[in-house]
Amino acid sequence: MIVEETMEKLRLMKFHGMLSALEQQMAQPEMAALSFEDRFGMLLDAEWSYRENRKLHNRLRRASFRIQDASVEQIDYQIPRKLKKAVVLRLTNSDWVAKHQNLIITGPTGIGKSYLACALAQKACRDGYTAFYTRLSRILYELSICRADGSYGAKLQKLAKIQILILDDWGLTELKSQERHDLLELLEDRHNVSSTVITSQMPISKWYDNIGDPTMADAICDRVIHNAHKIELDGDSVRKKKGKVD
Repeated sequence: MIVEETMEKLRLMKFHGMLSALEQQMAQPEMAALSFEDRFGMLLDAEWSYRENRKLHNRLRRASFRIQDASVEQIDYQIPRKLKKAVVLRLTNSDWVAKHQNLIITGPTGIGKSYLACALAQKACRDGYTAFYTRLSRILYELSICRADGSYGAKLQKLAKIQILILDDWGLTELKSQERHDLLELLEDRHNVSSTVITSQMPISKWYDNIGDPTMADAICDRVIHNAHKIELDGDSVRKKKGKVD
């Protein structure tokens, strides 16, 4: 009876990891040979693991990665695309996120830019950081809607709090005046506070022309490029060869 009451209290307090571990202990008679301290420690470890796994699950769900199964362990270095393993390995410790540095991945379509961005961000999520994936055109459109309904400031604040923001498909179209302003506002709020990951088919040297206005281009690039790790890919489309999404 006491055990049943204890289990019910654990359930009500949402100690699901501890509850599951207690049920497992009760089903294993050999556990009786362990001390109270050992068994209680095992229960706490189970609860801790349960909660950490839940946190990770929620971070990954909110990240909305374009490629859900992307991981640094599955990156293929055999594909000829000038991807240096040593560079990727240096980024897998997520130290660049802790230092609020950016990451720029450029290369032709289908080369695996989005996969690499999602894989590194997924590893950072496993290290405790928050992330969110979006296409640049999508976030600029959402900001235009927010400006119209009065939620513009709140949207920028929300984006600024995300520790890794992936802006995919940078430079597909030339930016309009208001889009340049919105992008600058977004990057200004994140500068030296959080990390931004940019993927682009366009080499960095052509970003200024794509942004359009020289003054705005200087301001935007200054907040992204100078503290960024850069990965320049080249080669044939991986998507065509292996069916992977870029």
